[in-house]
Amino acid sequence: MAEAARSGSSTDKGHKSSLQVLDSPDFKALVKKRWSVSMVLLALLFVGYYGFILLLATNKAFVTQKVGEVTTLAIPLGVAVIIFAWLLTAYYVGWANKSYDPEVERLKSQLKR
Repeated sequence: MAEAARSGSSTDKGHKSSLQVLDSPDFKALVKKRWSVSMVLLALLFVGYYGFILLLATNKAFVTQKVGEVTTLAIPLGVAVIIFAWLLTAYYVGWANKSYDPEVERLKSQLKR
């Protein structure tokens, strides 16, 4: 049975081995798709966060402008960065639930066949 798994053939029960799934084009495409989405979202998060940090470091006069009596512009901008991160997370969860998870379930069902 161990040799069957290593050779990529079906096991005694007719299940596909995990090596067959790992080598399948469907699995590789799914992994590539997940990494692509993750990297785009990570890049957006870095741009937002480090853009805010650079703005604080390079344009102190702008971010210290008063928005209210005691609040500076930096506070709402910082809150916006946090909300932006939440929105990116919500997008990823929605994408995973609609696109990624069904594909994972399909591949898992192939393992059981």
